Amino acid sequence: MKDLKLYDAEFKFAEIVWENEPIGSGALAKLCLERLGWKRTTTYTVLKKLASRGILQNENAVVTSLVTKEAVLRYESRAVMNKTFGGSLPTFLASFLDGGQLTEQEAETIKRMIDEHREGLK
Repeated sequence: MKDLKLYDAEFKFAEIVWENEPIGSGALAKLCLERLGWKRTTTYTVLKKLASRGILQNENAVVTSLVTKEAVLRYESRAVMNKTFGGSLPTFLASFLDGGQLTEQEAETIKRMIDEHREGLK
């Protein structure tokens, strides 16, 4: 599996791309200056780094993503679960729920997700 770990600044940068793609590299640099306070050189350095890792691409000065935001979030969630909870979803959920409360709507949404997953296994 591809390493999709993004540090905070990289994630914020990728979010700008996800929200605006396809986007010209010059327009991206302007957005990064406005939103992140980055100079053009910083933008291009981070773009080059994420392109070399296969997360973004810059073809003919047009930047697009090669990986979806959802894929990055899924990767990050699993990494936290593996690192902190030994890869156990039940242990993660027990820790998450300890002292907290789910709303009825949240509980129903989770139940529906589990039911849909079970149906997909049949």
